[in-house]
Amino acid sequence: MPLEGHDMKIGIIGAGNIGGNLTRRFTAVGHDVHVANSRGPQTLTALAEETGATPATIEDAVRDAQVVVVTIPLKAVANLPKGILDTAAADVAVIDTGNYYPQQRDGKIAGIEDDGLTESRWTEQQLGHEVVKVFNGTYAQDILDKPRPAGDPERVALPISGDDTAAKQVVTALLDEIGFDAVDNGGQDDSWRQQPGTPVYGLASDATAVRKALAEASPERTAEWRA
Repeated sequence: MPLEGHDMKIGIIGAGNIGGNLTRRFTAVGHDVHVANSRGPQTLTALAEETGATPATIEDAVRDAQVVVVTIPLKAVANLPKGILDTAAADVAVIDTGNYYPQQRDGKIAGIEDDGLTESRWTEQQLGHEVVKVFNGTYAQDILDKPRPAGDPERVALPISGDDTAAKQVVTALLDEIGFDAVDNGGQDDSWRQQPGTPVYGLASDATAVRKALAEASPERTAEWRA
């Protein structure tokens, strides 16, 4: 799916720190952003007035969207309406910003801990759709503070993982639009390289440093990141 100028409909599910700042950046480069949260569109008036985004129900945010961003607590993904992405554009690219925080927030998710699924693979099962994992190790404020023009030596690179090549191309182009490079971390089975506790998690550096950090990751979850 090519980027059609700056007029894609982007649906954002979740208006926390990451979702709010992505709303700010995507509207700033001219996209038609519809943002939803669990409390209803009436709670998003201030963000809408600031950015020009459209406050929406989850269903309306997703409908006909060419990009959907899922940026809610991991445990909440399973509670999204089944088939929620069925009304999105046929070639929708779905961005997953999620992390598994078992002790800190989510409790034990058996599919991840017992069955060995990566966080985003588990998310794909809940959504019934492939996702591109990105922004999960990015500080929310960096989304506003770190953008740089293409070619700038201080431009920050973000790792992305996913099995859908076309969706990754869309996400890479979106990252470029809002001032970041992308480093392809391979498919979803390799996305553990960017989960919490790995060297790339929280890293704000260039593509060379990101590739090095990804290469140094261990698939073993440390005690801090297990239930």
